[in-house]
Amino acid sequence: MKKYLIVLLISMVPLLELRGAIPYAVGFGLPLIPSYIIAVIGNMIPVPFIFLFARRILEWGKDKPLIGGFFTWCLEKGERGGRKLEEKAGRGLYVALLLFVGIPLPGTGAWTGTLAASFLNMDFKKSVLCVMAGVILAGVIMLAASLGVFGAISFLK
Repeated sequence: MKKYLIVLLISMVPLLELRGAIPYAVGFGLPLIPSYIIAVIGNMIPVPFIFLFARRILEWGKDKPLIGGFFTWCLEKGERGGRKLEEKAGRGLYVALLLFVGIPLPGTGAWTGTLAASFLNMDFKKSVLCVMAGVILAGVIMLAASLGVFGAISFLK
């Protein structure tokens, strides 16, 4: 049970998200389906809060001592992500959001995608559904990649 809790918590951490949680679960030999579901749920827990509150909190804290630099960096990252998404997507903005979150590359994921959607004033429900679909896609990709890597390691032993 402790390792499942760790999977949940890792999947909630920005930058790691389920891209870190799934390899952790595979590496420790946890059952795949429950681990995948827990990682997806954990990655989705912060999404509504990020969409509704993160921008306000970051705006508030950008000029505060100690936290201002980090908050400004987060704001700039969200704005850059939003602009990039909008430039490439045109009218297919929601599909672009799904792919942005779903293709597990550094700097993409539920946190950044949700923050970008919030900066672009996208519809809350549609954004959350696209982020969820992206998280599911990223989870499948990470599961396949993790199984391949850990399978190759065990083969070499």
